[in-house]
Amino acid sequence: MGRISRRKLMGGALGAAVLASLAQSQAEASGTRQTRTRYIAAYDTESPACLAACRKVVAVHKKLEMPATFFITGTTLEANIKEYKTLLADPLFEVASHTWSHKLLCDNALCGPAVAADEKREEIFKAKALIENVFEKPCVGLRPAVGFDKGFRGAVDVLTFVREAGFRYVSSLLWGPDCSMPALIEVPFHYGADGFTDLWELPGHGWHENLLKNHNQWGARRLTLWPSPMPEGIPTRFVETPSDEFEVNRIFLEKALGTNKPHLSLIWHPWSLHAFDPQMKMLELTFAHVRRLGLVACTYAGLCQHMSS
Repeated sequence: MGRISRRKLMGGALGAAVLASLAQSQAEASGTRQTRTRYIAAYDTESPACLAACRKVVAVHKKLEMPATFFITGTTLEANIKEYKTLLADPLFEVASHTWSHKLLCDNALCGPAVAADEKREEIFKAKALIENVFEKPCVGLRPAVGFDKGFRGAVDVLTFVREAGFRYVSSLLWGPDCSMPALIEVPFHYGADGFTDLWELPGHGWHENLLKNHNQWGARRLTLWPSPMPEGIPTRFVETPSDEFEVNRIFLEKALGTNKPHLSLIWHPWSLHAFDPQMKMLELTFAHVRRLGLVACTYAGLCQHMSS
């Protein structure tokens, strides 16, 4: 492997621990092609409360020129088509599907069973059609409601619908092993083992941030494994300030870079972000750190294109 410019790779100082981790990963990856870690800001836009939140989220992104992917449910878009089109029809943003009405496409041990086949089809096809009609461009990605600990592995019925609808990627691997938190920093893969080599899985990482704040009122429910495969990513209490939340984000950002992962994308919900931090201070702290680390900001569609090539 050729020498890598520290300035080019990092875009700023990281600290001794992260540099040591990066050096180790480079040594282990000897003989492979080095790529820069990508960062994707992504939002599961799934409820009426998301509209006011998205106005503030979009303002931060435009101010900092930070791209993002908005996974939006069809019902959320349908209720405020004009407003969402004004907000999200910007070259910085990708608008992708979060299903039609947030129904489960597979069983989730914590959130419930999957819906019937006809409902799965409607959830997959109907939202895509509306998004493409409103934004007048292809909708290439799907993030299912709540996500799953194995993604869509083995879910041939769902993958068949997804391919038939014309999606290029899904982002369904959003939990750690055995439906635990945090979701580990898994790398992209295609579903060739299920017969879909042209369909990519682009995982999300870290916590569903609403759970970090107890916004779902689950309390201290079993969410983590023991022993945890990533104990440093588990805070000792619910976060209480935007700075607390940023410190959790920092762990995942620096670990992704230090272990040379292809991408890092945290699982965010506009309604929850706004309820906790209406000034969006956490976003600004996180995006500033992304830039300090020298991560390459892009959308999920951009990552899909990169992986496909």
